[in-house]
Amino acid sequence: MVDTDDIKASKSIQQRTGRTFHLATRVLPKRIRHATYVLYAFFRVADDVVDQPDGPGPAVQHERLEEIREAALGHASATGDDAAVLEAFAELRERHDIPDEEVNVFIDAMEMDIARARYETFDDLVEYMRGSAVAVGNMMMDVMDVEQPETARPHAAALAEAFQLTNFLRDVREDIHEYGRVYLPQATLAEHGVTEDDLAEATVTDDFRAVMQTELARTERRYHEGVAGIRYLPEDSQFAVLLSAVLYAEHHRLIRARGYDVLTETPELTRRRRLWLLARTWWHWRRHHDPEAAFYAVSAISEPSPAAETPVGVRDSSQPA
Repeated sequence: MVDTDDIKASKSIQQRTGRTFHLATRVLPKRIRHATYVLYAFFRVADDVVDQPDGPGPAVQHERLEEIREAALGHASATGDDAAVLEAFAELRERHDIPDEEVNVFIDAMEMDIARARYETFDDLVEYMRGSAVAVGNMMMDVMDVEQPETARPHAAALAEAFQLTNFLRDVREDIHEYGRVYLPQATLAEHGVTEDDLAEATVTDDFRAVMQTELARTERRYHEGVAGIRYLPEDSQFAVLLSAVLYAEHHRLIRARGYDVLTETPELTRRRRLWLLARTWWHWRRHHDPEAAFYAVSAISEPSPAAETPVGVRDSSQPA
């Protein structure tokens, strides 16, 4: 059993750094909610190693991530200010049989952020997201104890990627200015004649809008595939995952309302808007008791037409938006 103080420490990290995800976590059943606090705190501890604008050099970052890896896998005692979180995660990993592979690919993705700041193609970005997003979804499924994991897994992967891609599209300004990173595929930028100087100088042109439209459409195809699999999760967890999808997708509405300008300011959901979406999603969930129907009734993403549907597990990175 994870110590109560460790759960509180993990919860406080989520409250400070993940307001959108924290709201969705609060509506999870207790058996999953506490574990989710620990998972999120572990992800944040590792992510913070590489997401410090004025942080230590690459060698120190690599060393710290390896320490986190060893502690998370139970190969070494946790040390430092994050020891409570790492000990709680190691215990959680054993209790829920989280595979070592998922921990390793997640830490590998964090280390990739040290050495790599550009992705030539969307397929390259998908490779990165196997660790930074899909591993997170897989660990959540382990904690939820999904009955048909192989059926649910491709949907969970698509939804995890959708959340990550939404973050990339929302945070273009922050990523290039604070971390020197560009997660928009270089091929998409080149196709529309957008340069990194345009991003850094906050030059919002029709070409940049076309880049955002392309990547938003690609991301929304991931939501279509991901939301279709919420029904395979335990019934007591479905609403929380549905709410997460609605909240993340709402950033697409904000981006479009700003004329695709994510360069002069980062779009953010207000607390009032998050609570309004919570209430509206709950109403439609109780009305339909169908995650897909509720998602398309509330979210900023339209339901796909039958001709546009992509078979589950088939990657659409080569399709035009």
